[in-house]
Amino acid sequence: MRKLWLLSLLGWPLFAAYSDEPVPQGFDHWTSGSLASMSQALDAQAASDPHHFAVRQLSTDPNEYFLLARRVADGEPEWHETEADIFIVESGTGTLLVGGTLVGGEITAPHEKRNGTIQGGVRQKLVAGDVVRIPPRVPHQVLLDGGKEFTYLVVKVKGY
Repeated sequence: MRKLWLLSLLGWPLFAAYSDEPVPQGFDHWTSGSLASMSQALDAQAASDPHHFAVRQLSTDPNEYFLLARRVADGEPEWHETEADIFIVESGTGTLLVGGTLVGGEITAPHEKRNGTIQGGVRQKLVAGDVVRIPPRVPHQVLLDGGKEFTYLVVKVKGY
């Protein structure tokens, strides 16, 4: 009887945590398994893309949006005037060239430049589990350093 009573006490928090309430509007949850599955689906797209890059938008909200990106070759230099980037490395290794000056960049969308070259800047090695924040108006480029792939979650923070 004592064991039954102890088991009922231990199990009570499980019932208390369950709720019939829906999750709050705007709540998103991506499991490591779902991210891995989506990343594999991006592999073929990245292999056939001229820039060897594939991206899937996961969500968009008034202040930020989430992307899952996969590279199978070096990225092109980027510069965002009104958005900060947060990278969360899922798999692979690479180097982030960040800072300096973007020379010869082309406007590819409002408040957005790509291509050209980055003069100056610093190199930061990136591995799975790393998180970096790139402020607006800072040139950056992902380089694979001979690696085969680089997959990362990107949080684009709007409004700068």
